[in-house]
Amino acid sequence: MKKPDTLDDLPTNLSANEHFQSVVERAVSRRGFLKSGLGLSAVTFLSGSLAACTSDDDTPVAESPSAGTPPAPAPAAGPLLGFAAVATSSGDAIVVPAGYSAQIFTPWGSPLFSDSPAWRPDGTNTGEEQARQVGDNHDGMSYFPIDGSNEGLLVMNHEYCNYEYLFGAEFMTPWTADKVSKALNAHGVSVLHVKKNGAGRWEVHIGSPYNRRITGKTPMTLTGPAAGDALLRTTADPSGLNVLGTLNNCANGKTLWNTYLTCEENFNGYFATAASPAPTRSAAFVRYGISAGGSGYRWHEHEDRFDYAKEPNEANRFGWVVEINPFEPGSTPKKRTALGRFKHENAEMRLAADKRVVVYMGDDQANDYIYKFVSDGVFDASRGLANGNLLDAGKLYVAKFDAGAASGDFMGVGEWLLLDKAANPTLAADARFATQAEVLIHARLAADAVGATKMDRPEWITTHPQTGEVYCALTNNSGRTTTDEANPRAQNRYGQIVRWREAGDDAAAMTFEWDLFVLAGNPVAYPDRQDLRSGSANVSADNTFNSPDGIGFDGAGRLWIQTDGNFSNSGDYAGQGNNQMLVADPESKEIRRFLVGPSGCEITGLAFSPDYRTMFINVQHPGEAGSHPRAPDASMRGSLSMDEYLAQNPLAFSQWPEAGGGRPRSATVVITKDDGGVVGS
Repeated sequence: MKKPDTLDDLPTNLSANEHFQSVVERAVSRRGFLKSGLGLSAVTFLSGSLAACTSDDDTPVAESPSAGTPPAPAPAAGPLLGFAAVATSSGDAIVVPAGYSAQIFTPWGSPLFSDSPAWRPDGTNTGEEQARQVGDNHDGMSYFPIDGSNEGLLVMNHEYCNYEYLFGAEFMTPWTADKVSKALNAHGVSVLHVKKNGAGRWEVHIGSPYNRRITGKTPMTLTGPAAGDALLRTTADPSGLNVLGTLNNCANGKTLWNTYLTCEENFNGYFATAASPAPTRSAAFVRYGISAGGSGYRWHEHEDRFDYAKEPNEANRFGWVVEINPFEPGSTPKKRTALGRFKHENAEMRLAADKRVVVYMGDDQANDYIYKFVSDGVFDASRGLANGNLLDAGKLYVAKFDAGAASGDFMGVGEWLLLDKAANPTLAADARFATQAEVLIHARLAADAVGATKMDRPEWITTHPQTGEVYCALTNNSGRTTTDEANPRAQNRYGQIVRWREAGDDAAAMTFEWDLFVLAGNPVAYPDRQDLRSGSANVSADNTFNSPDGIGFDGAGRLWIQTDGNFSNSGDYAGQGNNQMLVADPESKEIRRFLVGPSGCEITGLAFSPDYRTMFINVQHPGEAGSHPRAPDASMRGSLSMDEYLAQNPLAFSQWPEAGGGRPRSATVVITKDDGGVVGS
C-alpha cells in the first residue's frame, strides 16, 4: 500500500538471512514434487491439490476468536461462493456482481461536524478546513456496532495524500506552511457515526459527538517498554512520552475489548533535512529507509520536527501500532511500543488457548518479516478497556520458515524467534541493543540478528474464524533475481498468499506448519501451465490477478482478497484490468472475482455489519498515475512532471466518484445484496 512512484518497494534489508523463496524451493525439492523441465508438478502442488488444513479433530477453535470477525449468521444451504463472477475492467467505475448494489460513501473532504466547510472541487481548501473534513486516501477500517447492523461507528485510516490532487492547479508553487498543515491534516484517522436512513441507505450523522478527526497533529501517548527511552526524546518532548500525530496509517485491527488499532507504515518518507551537507545516517536510519536526500512531502521545510538533523529522534516516534477508543472522542491515542517498530501493515488479534492476547503483524517492505506479539497477561472480558494494558507487557517474536518435515499437505515448518534482550542470547551479546527498549525501537535490526526469514512484502494478515489458520498476503517482490527449476519467474511480479497452522491450534505456540494457499499469476499472458508465472492451479484466465494486499475473512469463512498492483492491462499484466477484490473458498481453493475498482485505484479496507448484509470497502487514490495505460509520455507533457501534469489536468485519468467533480477522490463503497442477503452468499 504505497504510491507506485516511490522507492518504498526497494529492500533495505541487506542481511544474509535466508529468503522465503529459497525455503519454498527446498520444500518442493524435499517432497519430490519436481520433474525435469519447469516444474509442472510444483504448479499443481502449490495450491490446487492441497487438502483443507484444519485442526486434527475438525472442531472450530471456539476459544481463539478473531477480534475483527463477529459470529456469522446461520449458514444458508449451498456453496460458500454464491455469486456470479465479474469480468476484468479497465473502466472508471465500480463493478459488482449481478444482484448487488454499490453506494459511494464519505469521499475525501466530506463533512463530519456541523461546522465542517464544504469540499472545494478545485483543491483550494485550507489546512484548517481539512482538519474538519474526512481525510484522504482511505485505507483499513472497522465497524463498531451501536445498534447492531443498523447504526455504528465506522473508523478508517487515511494513509497518505496525492499532492497533485490535494492542492489546486498551482500544486506546490509556492510551497507554504499551510500546504504542510493541509497534508498533515489529510493523514490519520476518521471516526464516523453512520446509520441507515429510512430508505435503507447509509449516511453519516453529521455533528454526532462521536465524530472525530485524528491527524498528523493530534496529541498521543507512548506506552510500554520503550516509552520514555532516550531514543524517543525530542526538544519539544524531553520526557519521550508525548507525540504529535500518527502518519501513513495503512491497515488496522480491532481489539477484543472493542477499540481500534491503526498501523503506521511508510513513516520514513516524511523525514529529510535541509542541512548541507546532511549528517551521516545511522545504521538504523538506513535500515528503516530514511533517505539521505530530500523528501517529496517537504514537511521539514516548515516543521523542524521532520528535519532529522534538527530532531534526530522524531522518526523513532513513528512506525508503531496505535490504539484508539472510538467511543471516547476526547481520549488520547496510545502508541503501543511493546508491539515493535517497523512498517506495520495491519494488526490481527487472536486469543491463545490460555487467553493470552496474540497480535500478528507484517512489515511491508521487500525482504522484511512477519511478527507476532504474545501478551504476558490474560484477557478478561469483565475488565473491559483495562485489557488495553495487555498490549504494554509481553513478548515480541519474528517468524522463521523452514522446509523441514511437515504433516499432511503442508510444505514446511517454522518457528517464532524471540526478540528479547534478556532471554535471547544472540541479542544479549549484541552491543547495538543496550536495552529491551532499543530492541523494540530497532525491531528490524533485532530480527536481522536472530535470523528471521525474508519475505516478499508481508501485507495484511488474517485468521480463519473456524480453523484458526493464519493467512498472510505477500504482495510481490519484483526486485528478486534468483531463479531455479522450482520457480522460474526471476521477479515475483504477482505475489502469493502463505498460510500456517500453529502447533496445537494455539495462537501462542512457538512452532507452526505452513503452505502456499495461492501463487498469483497470469495465465492470459503465460498460458503454459508449466510456467509458474501462470500462477498456481486455482488461478485461471477467469480470475487472474496480481499483488494480493488486503485480505480478511467474514464469519462464514470466505477469504476476501484485495489487490494493489499493476493496472496497465498489458505485458505481464495483460487481461488483469484495474485493481480488484476476489473471494476464495479455503476448502475448495476456488477463487472468484467479486469487484473491480475505477481507473488508477487500489482496493483496500474491509469491514462488515454484524449480520454480514453490509460490506464496507475503500477505493484509494483513483486517478493515480502509476502504471496507468493512458499516462502521457514526456513528449506529451512537455516540461511538466507527471504530478504537475495531473495538477493541471486532474480529470485526465479518472473522474471517480463524481463525473465532472473537479478531481478524483478516495471514498468508501457500501455494498449490499439486492435481496437483502449476506454479501458473498
